[in-house]
Amino acid sequence: MAARWSSENVVVEFRDSQATAMSVDCLGQHAVLSGRRFLYIVNLDAPFEGHRKISRQSKWDIGAVQWNPHDSFAHYFAASSNQRVDLYKWKDGSGEVGTTLQGHTRVISDLDWAVFEPDLLVTSSVDTYIYIWDIKDTRKPTVALSAVAGASQVKWNKKNANCLATSHDGDVRIWDKRKPSTAVEYLAAHLSKIHGLDWHPDIEHILATSSQDNSVKFWDYRQPRKYLSILPCQVPVWKARYTPFSNGLVTVMVPQLRRENSLLLWNVFDLNTPVHTFVGHDDVVLEFQWRRQKEGSKDYQLVTWSRDQTLRMWRVDSQMQRLCANDILDGVDEFIESISLLPEPEKTLHTQDTDHQHNLSHGEEEVLKEDPPSSLLEEKKSDQPGLPQTLQQEFSLINVQIRNVNVEMDAADRSCTVSVHCSSHRVKMLVKFPAQYPNNAAPSFQFINPTTITSTMKAKLLKILKDTSLQKVKRNQSCLEPCLRQLVSCLESFVNQEDSTSSNPFALPNSVTPPLPTFARVTTAYGSYQDANIPFPRTSGARFCGAGYLVYFTRPMTMHRAVSPTEPTPRGDLR
Repeated sequence: MAARWSSENVVVEFRDSQATAMSVDCLGQHAVLSGRRFLYIVNLDAPFEGHRKISRQSKWDIGAVQWNPHDSFAHYFAASSNQRVDLYKWKDGSGEVGTTLQGHTRVISDLDWAVFEPDLLVTSSVDTYIYIWDIKDTRKPTVALSAVAGASQVKWNKKNANCLATSHDGDVRIWDKRKPSTAVEYLAAHLSKIHGLDWHPDIEHILATSSQDNSVKFWDYRQPRKYLSILPCQVPVWKARYTPFSNGLVTVMVPQLRRENSLLLWNVFDLNTPVHTFVGHDDVVLEFQWRRQKEGSKDYQLVTWSRDQTLRMWRVDSQMQRLCANDILDGVDEFIESISLLPEPEKTLHTQDTDHQHNLSHGEEEVLKEDPPSSLLEEKKSDQPGLPQTLQQEFSLINVQIRNVNVEMDAADRSCTVSVHCSSHRVKMLVKFPAQYPNNAAPSFQFINPTTITSTMKAKLLKILKDTSLQKVKRNQSCLEPCLRQLVSCLESFVNQEDSTSSNPFALPNSVTPPLPTFARVTTAYGSYQDANIPFPRTSGARFCGAGYLVYFTRPMTMHRAVSPTEPTPRGDLR
C-alpha cells in the first residue's frame, strides 16, 4: 500500500488487494475493501498510516459489501459471497465474522441494509427470490418475495420503510414488504440489463435506473408507462446515484478505453453536459460512496474504488455543490467567483440589495428588524454561500424575466402576487411566506381573481407547487423562482393538452408534467417513439424455476412456417 496527497484528493494504493467491492461506514471513519483472501479496513481519517486485515477462506469473490447505515450499529457490515452472506463486526481495531445468512440456492447478486430499521437486511439472487432478514434471528428470512425472474439489484426506499425496488434484466419491480405475494408496480424501464438503482433522497416515488443501453432514466413509479427524463450516454452506465446535496447525480460509465474518464457529476435539472469530471483513476471505477461531513465542514468527500487498485477521496466544495442547484444562472462561473470575494455572510449584501434597502420606508425597516426568526435563518443560511440571507434579498435576486410572468413583491408583508398569462388562460396567485421560511417552512399558495383555469387544474398546480417548495425548504433553500418556473411550465403543458384534445376529441388526456424535466425520446429504426418502452418478444428461452425444474419455450412450428424472413419482429405485448 502507498498513499499520497494531490491538490484535489487523497490517493491510497492497494497493489495486491484484488478487491472487487468497497463500502464506507455511516460515521465516515472506515472503508472496507473486499478481496478474495482479505478484507482491508482503511481508516479514512489517516489513510496513509496503514490498514488492518480480516482474513477469509473462500474460493469465491465478494459480490457486495455494505456497512450498516445506523449509528448504533455502525460497527457491523455484511458481505455476500456466492450463496451466503457473512455478517462482520469491526470494533476496537479488530474484526470477526459474527453469523452467516444461508437461504439462497443460487449466487447472491446484491444486498442492502434497511434505512429505517437497523436489524433488517435484504438480499437478491439469481434464484428469483428476494429475502428480507432480521439479524436478531438469522435461521431463516422473515419475508420472501418471489419474482419469477432473477434480480440483479435491490434497494430500500429512502422515505418509505415498507417500500423497496428490484431490477430484473431491463425491468424494475416495486414491492411492499407487507404484501409479499406480488409486486405493487412494474416498470419496463430499459431494453438492456439494469446495472444500478437509486431512490431519490427526498421524494418517495422517484428513482433512477442506469443500464447497459447507454442511458440513465428517471421514474415516478406512480406513472410507470413513461419516464420523467433521460440522460443519454455514449457508453453503458455502471452506476448512477443521487448526491447528498442539492440536485446532483454521480454516474460511472464503462468506456471502451479504460483510460477515459468515467466518473461524472451532473445536475439533474440540466442533463445536457456534466458539471464536473473527476479525473485521476486509470481504470473503471467499481464503487463510489459519500463520506459523512465533519462537524462544521461545508465540504463533502466522495470515496471511490477502481480496478486500478487505488482508493481516492475527492473533495467536493461548496462551489461545486452550487453547480448542482436547479436555479443555475447564465455565467455561473462569474457568479461563483463573485461570491467567493464577498465579506462575511452576516454582513453580505449585494449592491442592488443595498440600494433597495435605502428606498424602504421606516416602517418596513422596522418590520424586517423585528422579525425574530430572521437572525436565526441568517445564521443557518450563512453556511451556504451565495444563497439569499433574507426574504428581501430573495426578492431582489429573483430573475423577473421569466416568460409570461409578472411578480409584485412585498417584503414587509412577507408575500407576493404572481400573475401568469398563457394562451387564453390567466392565473393570479397570492404567495405568503411564514416567518420561519425557508427553514423547513414552505410558503402557502392561494388562487385569487381573476383566475380562469378549472378547479381540477388548480388542484394539480397546487400539488406541484407544494412538492417543489417542500423539496427546497427541506434544505433551507429559497423556493420562489423554482416554483414560478414550475408554474409556467405546467400551465403551458395543460394548455397544450387542451389544444391537442380539442383538435382530437378521442385523444386521451396525458399525465401531469412531472417535477423533473422531460426530454424527447430517441426515435430508432425499429419503430416510433410510442414503442420506445415496449420490448421485442422473446422467441425462445430457458430458465430454472424455484422448484429446480428447467422450463423452456419456443415459437410454435406453425409460426415458423407462417412468418416470412423479411417480416419485421413484432412488438411485445406487456398486458
